[in-house]
Amino acid sequence: MSWGDGELPARIRAACNRGSGWGDCGGCVRGGAPAPGPRARRRLSSAVTGTSASTPTPAPGSAPARRSSRIFADLTPLRTSPDYRRLWVGSTISWMGQAMTALAISLQVYDITGSSFSVGLVGLFSFVPLVVFGLYGGAIADTVDRRKLGLYSSLGMAALSVLPAGAALAGYHRVWLLYAIVALQAVCGALNGPARSAMIPRLLPAGQLPAANALNSVTMTSGAMLGPVLGGLVVGRWGYEAAYLIDAVAFTAALYAMWRLPAMLPDREGGKRGRASVLDGLRFLGTRPNIRMTFFSDLAAMVLAQPKALFPAVAVLWYGGDATTVGLLAAAPAVGALLGGLFSGWQGRIRRHGLAILLSVAAWGMAVAVFGLTRNLWLGLFFLALAGCADTVSMVFRSTMMQAATPDEMRGRLQGVFIVVVAGGPRLGDFLAGTVGDLASPTAAITGGGLACVLVLALLAARWRGFARYDARSPQP
Repeated sequence: MSWGDGELPARIRAACNRGSGWGDCGGCVRGGAPAPGPRARRRLSSAVTGTSASTPTPAPGSAPARRSSRIFADLTPLRTSPDYRRLWVGSTISWMGQAMTALAISLQVYDITGSSFSVGLVGLFSFVPLVVFGLYGGAIADTVDRRKLGLYSSLGMAALSVLPAGAALAGYHRVWLLYAIVALQAVCGALNGPARSAMIPRLLPAGQLPAANALNSVTMTSGAMLGPVLGGLVVGRWGYEAAYLIDAVAFTAALYAMWRLPAMLPDREGGKRGRASVLDGLRFLGTRPNIRMTFFSDLAAMVLAQPKALFPAVAVLWYGGDATTVGLLAAAPAVGALLGGLFSGWQGRIRRHGLAILLSVAAWGMAVAVFGLTRNLWLGLFFLALAGCADTVSMVFRSTMMQAATPDEMRGRLQGVFIVVVAGGPRLGDFLAGTVGDLASPTAAITGGGLACVLVLALLAARWRGFARYDARSPQP
């Protein structure tokens, strides 16, 4: 269809004339006249297509869609990689199941012994194998098929959820069995974690790693929030065995995701194994200041400014609360971390990852320090949530830096060290906070710890100035 000069259809001319006159749209395009203005173009489009200009539908990649991706979590990794999507869904489901089992074991130990010290030993029995096998698990992940390692270790964790369920159904309640199960779960987790984390750079391009790590943080924090709540409800309604069995069933999602993955063989064959491989990884870390700083910054936050062990005392002394208050305090950082993961779309545009880590860890320390000065429960919960959000931002950039700047043949070993730091730091922080809290006061332990975190971080940044200048466009370990 073609129109001659001046032969615009009536509905188009009417659309143009609905402005402040024909000249409002800049006149007719033909005959060398000025092009229509923006208002006229919108009216012309609606007149030709018959659609309403006032209710546009944003298409993928359009400006509204781009604005949404800048605010909310970037779902690009889930859309572009079916393998990553299955792995993420499986991990999310199994993580909630693991959180249910962790709560059920703590409740069952206390039910058997009536001792908080016995419950505390659960952490000790998991800490030691986690440290030892975390390093070796990373080394193994660099020398074998990561898919098989993740699959077999997930099978082991599923079996270790069935075992306490069977014992509970049989009426065999022995605390030593629960301690043994916790230790074996830590071994399987130490093998599974490095293998699973080292898979992600094989499944996604480097530009999608920040988004993937933000999505992984959503998995962990949602599990930390919902798993204990669901576990408490299930144990109260159907008993310990029900929580364990639900965890075992939840592992089928992770097993299916691992089974569908392609083989993940190491890039180089014939690498060192055992202790020599672990030492190689530690030597590599010793010569890579940027990667090393990611560990030091996390230790500064988790060891010096970890208030969790003082929540029971704080709930009573500061807020006059009870066990419900303790639960609110424990959940607040996870709520903030979940929100930080959901509203993480902006993180993919950040290039100065080192500076982002320094700022987010400093925000964690300051939020914890201010929490130590509050005596209003809701204000305290706000600052704990703020700390959790800052921790998620730090975790995203630390994980991304390590995945992008580490050679593939070293990723498993470095992920092993990462898991040891992430899991071991908070446990050491609990011990330090509890000790200082008893010797001095909860305020001194919490506020002093937060300020100490910021001070140590400033000293580290001054010692390794290049860390703040780290640019994701040219990653250097």
